[in-house]
Amino acid sequence: MFQTFDPPAGSAESAARIQSVRLALERAGFDGMLVPRADAHQNEIVAPCDERLAWLTGFTGSAGLGVVAATKAALFVDGRYTLQAADQTDARALTVVATRETAPTDWLAVNLQPGSVLGYDPWLHGREEIERLSKAVERAGASLRPLKANPIDSLWQDRPVAPMGAVRLHPEDISGESASAKRARLAKALSAAGCDSAVLSRPDAIAWLLNLRGSDLAHLPVALGFAILHDSGAVSLFMAPDKLDSAVRDTLGPEVQVAPVESFGAALDGLSGQHVRLDARSCALWIAHRLERAGASLDWGEDPCLLPKSRKNAAEIAGMRATHHRDGVAMVRFLHWLDTQAETNTALDEIAIVERLEAFRRETGCLSDISFDTICGAAEHGAIVHYRVTRATNRTLSPGEVLLVDSGGQYPDGTTDITRTLAYGTPLETARRPFTLVLKGMIAISRARWPEGLSGRDLDALARASLWQAGLDYDHGTGHGVGAALDVHEGPIGLSRRSGATALMPGMILSNEPGYYREGHFGIRIENLLVVGEASVPETGERAMLGFETLTLCPIERRLIDPALLDAHEITWLDAYHARVLEALAPDLPEEARAWAALACAPLMS
Repeated sequence: MFQTFDPPAGSAESAARIQSVRLALERAGFDGMLVPRADAHQNEIVAPCDERLAWLTGFTGSAGLGVVAATKAALFVDGRYTLQAADQTDARALTVVATRETAPTDWLAVNLQPGSVLGYDPWLHGREEIERLSKAVERAGASLRPLKANPIDSLWQDRPVAPMGAVRLHPEDISGESASAKRARLAKALSAAGCDSAVLSRPDAIAWLLNLRGSDLAHLPVALGFAILHDSGAVSLFMAPDKLDSAVRDTLGPEVQVAPVESFGAALDGLSGQHVRLDARSCALWIAHRLERAGASLDWGEDPCLLPKSRKNAAEIAGMRATHHRDGVAMVRFLHWLDTQAETNTALDEIAIVERLEAFRRETGCLSDISFDTICGAAEHGAIVHYRVTRATNRTLSPGEVLLVDSGGQYPDGTTDITRTLAYGTPLETARRPFTLVLKGMIAISRARWPEGLSGRDLDALARASLWQAGLDYDHGTGHGVGAALDVHEGPIGLSRRSGATALMPGMILSNEPGYYREGHFGIRIENLLVVGEASVPETGERAMLGFETLTLCPIERRLIDPALLDAHEITWLDAYHARVLEALAPDLPEEARAWAALACAPLMS
């Protein structure tokens, strides 16, 4: 249930902490340092012991970069977090900078003093990021150098200990492929690329490769560790041995050797003379530096697990469908409950709503965890894209207000992520037009057909076209990749102008979540998950096409729709989607919720 998550003491003490970091850096011969919101694995979700940016600044968002310079300090956040960062930090201690207005590279080039030395922790940055930032630092006449030790780690006196969650097996009937088959398949591709081994630093990649799941991180079922995949198919796994019981070790077999994390450095030294694959985005530079000193040849490329993991097989897709069915039942029960509270004028606050939604998911009997901290923003809180309610910010919902709820579940066979924007009682009239424009964008992505070879960045504009025509937009991507009983935010794919060139392929699962945010009033986002597959084409068609199948099963708020803004194709899609939702979920709904769903899923013009 809901846990208190008030901003850390750093929000009130950041000035003193920033100054203590400056003094420690000065003693070490540095004039400043980078403080990313990252861990040694480049995870989005990090363990409490890795929340260095939160300790320093008070900011608790899932993405951000701090810069402590000799006389200035800045926190860089994207469009999801500009309001949250301003609310959580001390403006006297640092400046919050929106990356859409000023990139960290531009700020560094202007604000660093010539001759100054900026430090970075090589465990917390990848090669791609440091190369980009180094160029900016050099433009200022300064230099960027690795730190021997991160000063925050010694200054953070009550720093939590590293997690020691148990590792469990992920059954083959759910994964759809044995770990030995995955190892052999990837080893063959690795050898064909001229590599002797690959260092795996992303815990979700290791979990997928070895059919393991863990419990080291909140909402992300992975175990922290590192691995080396050899071209023979054998794997050296570096993880606290106490995390793996005898059943897990026996299933892994003799080709997977487990050793403590403390022996990882020595194992890297043992790769001397080998061609070693490293991922420039996710592999910590400390690893690259150690390998270079050992005499290994570095092959910078993509993590060999990344693309295969993103292309779900038939068993994984079946698990995701089953997961979305049970999650859809929980969501409809929640929406029915919420409407019942509105009809009786019950005063509900955001925490009560979060707790009730999680309770409905737990009543499925299958929930392992929520897939991320539920976003439940009433009225103006909905305009904070990644708002997280705390005891201090908890707000009561009033009749006529708009409520944004973005939530998801982790189940043994799949992961869900769904957003619904809701009217509490009689809807706010000023929200109907932007809601319908957002809906048009969501439907455009859902109906999209495209030739093979296109990436998510080629489709992103489809979701924004109607908003753009009205002079509106949103400052986040339209969608992200989603793992199967793994990371709710999974690379390398996405629906975004910032997405890479990775082509969308059958089996990939993405979110579809355009939005609109009116600061001080409300936020709107509508999100379904989609799986890529082959699309039907007319007889006159000349090329094979790909398209999306919608996995999410849940009604969309009809009371916020202005039908006059939808065309016939959009209404047809919406009615067909609602008919499918009702047909799929009705048999498993309680009688009153079933009756509510029949009205919520009725044809729009009825």
